[in-house]
Amino acid sequence: MKNYIPFILTLLLLWACSSDEQTNNPTTDDEVAAEVPLEASVALEVPYGADPLQRYDLYLPAGRTAQTTKVIVLVHGGGWVSGDKADMTPFIDLIQEELPQYAIVNLNYKLADLENPAFPNQFLDVKAALAQIKAQANELQIVPEFALIGTSAGAHLSLMMDYVYDDEDWVKMVCSIVGPTDFTDPFYSENPEYQILFDFLVDESAYAADTDYAVATSPVFQVNANSAPTIMFYGNEDPLVPISNGTNLEAALADASISHSFTIYDGGHGDDWSPENYENLQQQLIAYIQEHLPVNP
Repeated sequence: MKNYIPFILTLLLLWACSSDEQTNNPTTDDEVAAEVPLEASVALEVPYGADPLQRYDLYLPAGRTAQTTKVIVLVHGGGWVSGDKADMTPFIDLIQEELPQYAIVNLNYKLADLENPAFPNQFLDVKAALAQIKAQANELQIVPEFALIGTSAGAHLSLMMDYVYDDEDWVKMVCSIVGPTDFTDPFYSENPEYQILFDFLVDESAYAADTDYAVATSPVFQVNANSAPTIMFYGNEDPLVPISNGTNLEAALADASISHSFTIYDGGHGDDWSPENYENLQQQLIAYIQEHLPVNP
């Protein structure tokens, strides 16, 4: 037994020294986690409401932090009654290639039917999704600041979300690709099916009795001093959204001194633009995100 005493004393001494170091230099779990860069993560079909369509896909980049990683939200089109977040896959590929430091949310929302009118329910869906992401910002390790990119009806929802429902300034920029902006435009108001369309799309119980629904749901009439910088892309021969909707929104943004960009391409509703136009759109959009939703070093 005597032969083991020096060995045991040595172990006790080493243990005591180690304990002193741990006491004098404690390392928290948060500090350990902060030293290890986070890996990229994908979460599909994340619920933000009870309806099966109230879901989004979340793409979190590697190396994200709660101080630098901001969020780009994609909102699909489909005339408020159809479409799916899968339609926005090309934007996911573009962002991950050109802006890999951003988180991406690809959003579905409840589609309109006789029991579920689009307005204001779809506006509120977009807000609910953003609110959930904001509430989970620390857990996700992101900054709850957003860029909204919408196509067609999704652009309309994005514009309305920012101009009307973003009362806490979550949204820092909006991109409208062929989004409807003015339902008082004769292109719409002189259509024989115009009133039927609004009866179907608008939940009248959500608005005051004397509301002019065309005005209340048109982004062009909702622009205000707090509206986010807006970048717009329209076709000069669009059979669904007249070019006047783009020019009217540009004028409203200019009157309110809101930073904006407006590009007109030859062609229709975005499905027949030239490859050069698509490349131009991508370059402009990337630069606009970098300018108005910058990643802080």
